[in-house]
Order: sequence, then C-alpha cells, then structure tokens
Amino acid sequence: MSGLIQELERKAREIRLTIVKMVGPGTPGHFGGSCSIADVVAALYFNRMKHDPKNPGWEGRDRLIFSKGHSAIAQYAALGLSGYFPMEELWNLKKLGAMLQGHPDMNTTPGIEANTGSLGQGLSISCGVAAGLKLDKSDSRVFCVVGDGELAEGQIWEAAMSASFYKLDNLTAILDCNKLQATGPIVERFNINPIKEKWEAFGWNTIEIDGHDMAQIVETLDKVGNLKGKPTIIIAHTVKGKGLPFAENNAAYHNGAMTQEQYDTACRILSGQEVM
Repeated sequence: MSGLIQELERKAREIRLTIVKMVGPGTPGHFGGSCSIADVVAALYFNRMKHDPKNPGWEGRDRLIFSKGHSAIAQYAALGLSGYFPMEELWNLKKLGAMLQGHPDMNTTPGIEANTGSLGQGLSISCGVAAGLKLDKSDSRVFCVVGDGELAEGQIWEAAMSASFYKLDNLTAILDCNKLQATGPIVERFNINPIKEKWEAFGWNTIEIDGHDMAQIVETLDKVGNLKGKPTIIIAHTVKGKGLPFAENNAAYHNGAMTQEQYDTACRILSGQEVM
C-alpha cells in the first residue's frame, strides 16, 4: 500500500507541474482550484477509475465530470499523462483552435464527459448519467468534482435532492473545499456553512477527509463503492493553490498570472529540485 501511495503522490506532483507548464509565465490561469484538487484527480485516474485511454468511449468506463469546469486543466494534465492524447497538446492550452480550452469540451477532447463551466450544472449532468447507467444495469460509477463556492448555485441543491430521491448510489460527488472563491473567502462572500449537515439533510452519505492525504483519499474512494442506497459526497478539505508557495490560500491565484521567477520556483519545487 505504501508503494501505491508514494506513486500516487508522485503523480499528483506531476499533475501540478504539468499545470504550471501548461499555463506558463505571464498568462492568467486557474491555478488555485486546479492545484487544490490534483491529489484527488491523481487517485481517480491512476488508481480508482475504470477507464481506457485507447478507447475513451468504452461503455464499461467510470465517468468523471468537473462541475467546476474552470479547473479542468487538472483533468487535462491527468488525461495527457494517461495517454488520451499526445502530451504536445497540453502546451497549446487555450490557443485558438486548440483541443484544450479554458473550459472542457466533450466534442474536442477525448476523455471529457460533459461541457461544463457554467457553475452549478455539472452535478445535474452527473445525476442524469448515473441514472442512465442504473437503467442500463451497468456497474460503472460517476464521479463529480464540485467547488465549495459553487454551492451557492441553487441548481446544486436541486440535483442533490434528485440524486437522493432516485437513490443514485453509483454517484460520488467530491467537494473541493478550499474555502476561497475568485474574490476572497467564501464565508465573507456567500457563507454556505454548515456543509456536512446540509448534505446529510439532503439524504447523502457524507464523508470528510484531508484532500491532500493520499492514503485517506484512496481509502475513501475504495469505500464509497460499497455504500448502497444513497449518493455519497466526499468533502475534501484542501488548500487553494496547493504546491505553489506564492499561490497557497491566495484568492488572487483563483485565476492569476505567474511571474517568470514564480514559474521557475514552482518548476523547481514540483520537480523535486527545491524544498518548499
């Protein structure tokens, strides 16, 4: 188990390094929420999910939908590292006509399950996919990454009620609870607490974890497959901008630009050449 955890931790660092290189210095990018969810993304793509990079449309695959689509560069990094498309595509991020844009597009990017980014909609899409899989008697699962700032959207709670009512136990929401949104602390902008009690009241299994503790992440993702009768939400407590010293807990890097010095520092830290 320790070998697996170390390998997944290495993959998470590689995802963060890839995010940094994709955006590059001097260009705004959604570092904050992409880096905060990188550990969970690594555990999903390189351990938990059933998927086939050579056959992205394989019917037996598990599905991952980023409801907070602005953080899709973390998913792009994992898709590239998994082999869904040549790594060279990553360096064309947000260029005109390129495969990878600021928000995910299922029509251009292998491995993307839904067009998201209009916040609040991804969980509803995930409910529909999960319900369809149940009707097909499939054992595939649906994972949906939601932002904590996104919980201010009413459609999230409509989807939460629907998932509970239809007993979508093949659906797992993962809340990237980094406590910051684009303009500052969530408690000051639109306080959505108490989070755990709300989801429990809406009929969900609710699990809280340290979203940067890989052993906890792996153990919890393994556990949810055995929880029956209800959907599950994993509340992953994270640090916005995790791994980038200038970006950690800094709302300015929800969508910010790195200087050349910050870029060089981030590359050295994430490649193991420098201790943070």
